[in-house]
Amino acid sequence: MTSPLQQTLEELFAANRILAGEGVIDGFGHVSVRSPLQPDHYFMTRSNAGGPVEESGVVELDAESDVIRPADVRPSIERFIHGEIYRARPDVMAVVHTHAPALIPFGVSPTPLRPLYHMCGFLAAGAPVFDIRKGHGMTNLLITRSDLGRALAATLGNCAVVLMRGHGATVVGSSVKEAVFRAVYTMVNAQLQPIAMQLGEPTYLAPEEARLADELHHAVLNRPWEYWLEKHPIHSRERQTS
Repeated sequence: MTSPLQQTLEELFAANRILAGEGVIDGFGHVSVRSPLQPDHYFMTRSNAGGPVEESGVVELDAESDVIRPADVRPSIERFIHGEIYRARPDVMAVVHTHAPALIPFGVSPTPLRPLYHMCGFLAAGAPVFDIRKGHGMTNLLITRSDLGRALAATLGNCAVVLMRGHGATVVGSSVKEAVFRAVYTMVNAQLQPIAMQLGEPTYLAPEEARLADELHHAVLNRPWEYWLEKHPIHSRERQTS
């Protein structure tokens, strides 16, 4: 029987494959999951490459975003995105940070990202914009300190998505599957909204429509997850010898 920890790590590695395959992350961006054994700890992978689940490829971090194991690893410089959101939001079990190009315009313009179709009911709660310049001056726009992570988490509030000016977005979920679902469809919604706006004033989801759609998708997360797993299978890093 698979232990809760093993299942969590398998889902983390699968999330990396899916998000990379769907264009949500590439060499940059990252995903994390809260530890099922110690809720103030979380896990990230050392690489976004879609290899098999290996313990050596996992980094465990504590509530301060300090590395617990392995001791010799160089953690993501933006790990504070994850650590401070987990601290502020006990309901969040997984976090996705993306630089998807379709999201960038909504973080630098006055046009809000709003739910166009039923896959994105969660966007009805809003997608606030975090502008690191406000209160922190000139930076490289990355979340490299705990105070910046706390400010980002405060802007996220109780929403599912926070846009980051000139940087990307961060998406949260009550599970790895939900965070991946939301990250993929947030990007799709961002691709569709400018097209709809060119055709005229879009009809967005009403709050009640959004709530009902979100409830439905929360109950059927396994369906897209299984589809994405088949679409993006594990690729072994081992070289074949002749």
